[in-house]
Amino acid sequence: MRIDQAIATEIRDSRGTPTIEVTLRSGDLSVRASSPAGKSTGRKEAHEKRDADGKGVSDAIRGLREVVFPRLEGERFAFPNDIDKLLLELDGTEDKSHLGSNATLAVSIAGTKLGAALSGLPLWKFIGAHSGATPGLPRLYMNVLNGGAHARFGMPFQEYIIVAGGDSLAHSYEAATRAFWKLGDVVKREAGEVPLGDEGGYAPASDDFELPFRVIKEVIEGDRDLSIAIDAAATEMYHDGRYKVGRDTCDREHLMGLYESIVRKFGVMSIEDPFAEDDIEGFQVMTRTLGKEILVVGDDLTTTNAKIVSGMADLRAANAMIVKPNQIGTLMEVYRAAGIAKTAGWELIASHRSGETEDAFIADLSVGLGCYGIKAGAPTQKERVAKYDRLVEIEKEFLY
Repeated sequence: MRIDQAIATEIRDSRGTPTIEVTLRSGDLSVRASSPAGKSTGRKEAHEKRDADGKGVSDAIRGLREVVFPRLEGERFAFPNDIDKLLLELDGTEDKSHLGSNATLAVSIAGTKLGAALSGLPLWKFIGAHSGATPGLPRLYMNVLNGGAHARFGMPFQEYIIVAGGDSLAHSYEAATRAFWKLGDVVKREAGEVPLGDEGGYAPASDDFELPFRVIKEVIEGDRDLSIAIDAAATEMYHDGRYKVGRDTCDREHLMGLYESIVRKFGVMSIEDPFAEDDIEGFQVMTRTLGKEILVVGDDLTTTNAKIVSGMADLRAANAMIVKPNQIGTLMEVYRAAGIAKTAGWELIASHRSGETEDAFIADLSVGLGCYGIKAGAPTQKERVAKYDRLVEIEKEFLY
């Protein structure tokens, strides 16, 4: 594929923070891609390039215009991976600190979109072909209650999630959305008026540990296709060797006991980052203890990094991982990490970020990689809804 023109512009994400959008043109074809940003980030994630007050992207855009685009424009690339190899060469660092992962990812996604458009294949099918994965439709992980770093006050865990896994994505989306709106009434009854968190979920000011599980269980009761998951984001709770859970602090053993209790009492079937990213022994204990019953999901633990994923798989520290492209910065590296996880028998869960854009690429990625699930937030923000709408479209392409 030949790239005739490359353009980088600043846009705003769902939090109003600047981010990067890249447009690539080849003949009459034009594609756009943008980079999301997270709030709670793993220490081993690739480096976002920010300037001024730590929010701007002017320097990252300048790097694209001065360093990357002169090597793209007028050139032909056999595969999108060739663009990614060039990005890695031009950046030249382990953590993307020269160009910034927010810059490289926008180019990488745009390159894959352009390749798909030129091939005439649906984007998800193109991703499957170039990643070596077998495409499949994911379960929906809808974040309905926001706590931790995604809310100003309240519940200790970062995300309380309804998992929808019916026979149809369209029906799953409808069922999860119905449960979400019903949940609003239940939360209001239990905790009064509630604001919305970063990802569009309800954020009640309650330190009742069991409240979020009780109210979600109430609204999904009787629907066998709906279940409960959480993202503990425990690195954010970890200080001086102890975990802060609400007003209390506890050690690893006590926290493990809390997890066992919510699995037994509320049927929680997936727990993401149950321990701090460096508390590998905690992950190992949970995987040994609960790994046959639930998904023990690495996010900060694994950061979509092939080398780290390989090490954690060898240590049996999890049985699933989050796939976040901006944690590593190029799709070629995402595919590599996902492949290692799959070979180890792990499940994959593709994920948006708390600072999202209207780019629905993660929906195509989740299907192309055959992910077990996809996290796209609550159905209250256009940036989240765009992903769900795209999934419903993909289901029609996938089945018919």
